[in-house]
Amino acid sequence: MPAAPARRGRRRLPGTPQQWSAIGFAVPLLVYLLAFYAYPLWRNVELSLHDYTVRAFVQGDPEFVGFANYAEVFTSGTFGAALINTAVFTLVSIGFQYTIGLVLAVFFQANFRLSSVLRALFLVPWLLPLIVSSSTWAWMLNSEYGIVNSVITAFGGQQINWLTSPETALISVIIANVWLGIPFNLVILYSGLQQIPADLYEAASLDGATTWQRFRHITVPLLRPVTAITLLLGSIYTLKVVDVVWIMTTGGPGDASLILAVWSYREAFGTGRPEFSPAAAIGNLLIVIALVFGFVHLRMQRSRERS
Repeated sequence: MPAAPARRGRRRLPGTPQQWSAIGFAVPLLVYLLAFYAYPLWRNVELSLHDYTVRAFVQGDPEFVGFANYAEVFTSGTFGAALINTAVFTLVSIGFQYTIGLVLAVFFQANFRLSSVLRALFLVPWLLPLIVSSSTWAWMLNSEYGIVNSVITAFGGQQINWLTSPETALISVIIANVWLGIPFNLVILYSGLQQIPADLYEAASLDGATTWQRFRHITVPLLRPVTAITLLLGSIYTLKVVDVVWIMTTGGPGDASLILAVWSYREAFGTGRPEFSPAAAIGNLLIVIALVFGFVHLRMQRSRERS
């Protein structure tokens, strides 16, 4: 009898099961990053390099103009005011949000009675929809019937045109944005304070250190990594704020409270003649500024690790 043919073994895929498991976990993440980060970023760059109009969107034949949209943005009379307003809005908001958040975090570190209840109440601005918070602040700061002016006039003060005066419009949106950002800083900084060993404070107290000395020489140095990430995230978030400013002042009066993010939104959707390509150019400028903040943070982190 002829010999039976040898049974062929199964073909095994290259790689170990652990490698294929790792690939299986990585693929959804890569798909997510490509779909929601890489493609929108590429699309935004492509928009800024063409002359997109409503007709061009429909017909799909935009004219390639290179960096003409960026030149239009940089030479616009609005660019200087928007850039300065963005810097003031971001720095002042971050400064007050962090300072007030740190003070509250240190205050709640004592864990007194009702501490948890008060912390929960301070989270209310963070939990409310931004449109609700912004509309509430717009009503409170209204010149005619706002509660803020009612209190001021009740004590003999003069009525202030918070939202319609070029001198106070930017201040008004900064106040609202600071109020909205305090809970985030409070939560992050309070969590950071919980990681500092209580033994350090007890040892410093036995050595005769005052409250200020314990805060300066223990709290501030050990809280520095948390401070860095809090300021970074806060800066990036503040750079892209649109709804608060748009609902309260729409960037006005004139350009008094116009920031780059609001300018981009106004160019694309806030007028009867949308300018999608310049709006995309402004958006890319904001991305570059955010990346600069990120690289500065990474550089400082590496320098701290080396030292």
